[in-house]
This record gives sequence, structure tokens and C-alpha cells, in this order.
Amino acid sequence: MTPPLRIIFMGTPDFAVASLQALLAGPDEVVAVISQPDKPKGRGKKLSPTPVKTLAAAHGIPVLQPLKIRTEAFRDELLAFRPDLVVVAAYGRILPPSLLHLAPFGAINVHGSLLPRHRGAAPVQWAIITGDREVGVTIIQMDEGMDTGDILLADAMEADPDETAGSLFVKLAELGGRTLRRAIDRLKTGDLPPTPQDHSRATAAPMLKKEDGIIDWSLPAERLHCLIRGLDPWPAAACRIGGQRCNLFSPEVIHKDSAAAPGTLVAADREGLLIATGYNLLLIREIQPEGRKRMAVSAFLCGHPLAVGTLLAS
Repeated sequence: MTPPLRIIFMGTPDFAVASLQALLAGPDEVVAVISQPDKPKGRGKKLSPTPVKTLAAAHGIPVLQPLKIRTEAFRDELLAFRPDLVVVAAYGRILPPSLLHLAPFGAINVHGSLLPRHRGAAPVQWAIITGDREVGVTIIQMDEGMDTGDILLADAMEADPDETAGSLFVKLAELGGRTLRRAIDRLKTGDLPPTPQDHSRATAAPMLKKEDGIIDWSLPAERLHCLIRGLDPWPAAACRIGGQRCNLFSPEVIHKDSAAAPGTLVAADREGLLIATGYNLLLIREIQPEGRKRMAVSAFLCGHPLAVGTLLAS
């Protein structure tokens, strides 16, 4: 029986919680957790702990939230925990060499895509935006590049046809936790040979901005279907209706052509907004007007009737 490892865990958002939970349920010891500094939230701008910090604190694990991670003092602080392994899951910063080589087993990362596809800060969203049917997680031995390290273990699954970024986040977070646990068990026994990535097949998954959600109605309905789901819940795909920005959700491709110009409202009823695109029609079932909550299109139309022929602007 292999002895338990002393693990430092680095993570911040909800995606990382499942990985920390998997470690806490296993035989190894999480000796410290590193998370991003608390951020102000809500109208009162009260500091709110990160999801990972909340879980760690509930288990009595020391939590560090440094503003800077590239200092000798911080490295020495971590060395005092005598770690055997550093585990990273959506921490939010690129680690310097001093932390990558801090522990005997180095640092491994839980990444939300099947690398080398979708390297970057938003792999889950981009997997949907680009229409991937096979998605998954990869455990890599971290190096100094952006998700370029050798692959230790990967697990794949099929994305549902109507999957959103929000729903896929939950599934991949749970898959990531299970895959991480298997990877560490094999790492301890020396049964996890690294496999270099094929860098020629790499694609980028950069952080998304609000501007990325501006809808170009000249695109085919299938492309817009992927875009809207990939940006749900944030930053959301949007158009302008009567000068007001409206976020659109719950799309469905209707395989029918229209003589109307792209962006033209073909129908507006309890089923939703039926809109002409560059190819086929797109049905939108949910909408969020600026400054209001997300709602069914049928509820929106009760107070904002829309005439057929209305042009939805980008």
C-alpha cells in the first residue's frame, strides 16, 4: 500500500470544487489550499469568499490567498507544508517555475477539455461554441506554457445536443474530480507515463468578453445555436430589439429557409421568436431584456408585442 501524499490544492471557482471534494474523499492529505483573493459582490459590494475557499474552510484546511505568487516568500511559505504534489484546477493564474517544481511529483492540472483542443481560460464554452460532440477533461503534468504539458490521463464524454456551458461545467467538473483521483492513484504507483501533446492540433480557448456575444444573423442557424448555448449563462449571446440589448437563450434550429433577410422576425408567439438567419431559421424560447431577469419569450411578449418583419439588430 502506497503512503498518502501531502497535497497543496490550487483552485478558485465552482469548477474546482469537485476536484477538491475528490481529494478530500481520498486517502491523501490536503495540507493547504491556495485560492484567488475574495472579490466584492452584490449591491453592497461585500467581499465574498471563493467557492474553493468556502469548502476548504469547512474542512479546517489552511487557505492562502496571495496577491502575488511569484515571490520567494510565498514559495517558502508553501515549502513549509512539505508538499509531495501540487494539484491545480481553474486557479486563474499561470504558475511560475518556482511553484511548478515545488514538490517531488511536480504540479498537475485538471483541464476542462480534451487537450490539445481548447487550450486557454474558457475551454468548456469554446467546446460548445465550436460544436464539439465529444468533450472531456485532461490531467496534465504542468509546464511553463498555457496548457501545453504532457498528458497523464484523459476522460471523454458525449455532449448533449442542447448542452449549455452552464450544464457542461457541472458535468465536466464532476468528471474532472473522478479522473483526478484515478490519476493520483496511478501516479503514486508509477503507472502513469506522460504522453506529449501533438501541438500541431492545438486550438485556442481564450477568455470570453461581452462583445463576443454580439449575434451576427448572417451566420447559419446551426452556428448561432452553438454560440448561444456556449455563452449561456455568461456572457450571453445578445441582439438589440427596439434599441434595447436582449440576451437570448434556449435556441432551436428549424430546418426551413426563409426569403426574409437575416435577423428578420418571422414569427413571435408562445413558442418563441422565430428568426431568419444566413441558413435555416432559429427559434428562441428564452430572453433576458437589459436590467431584467431571464424569462420565457411568451412572458416577454405579454408586455412587449413584436410585429412580424421586425429586424433584430446586432
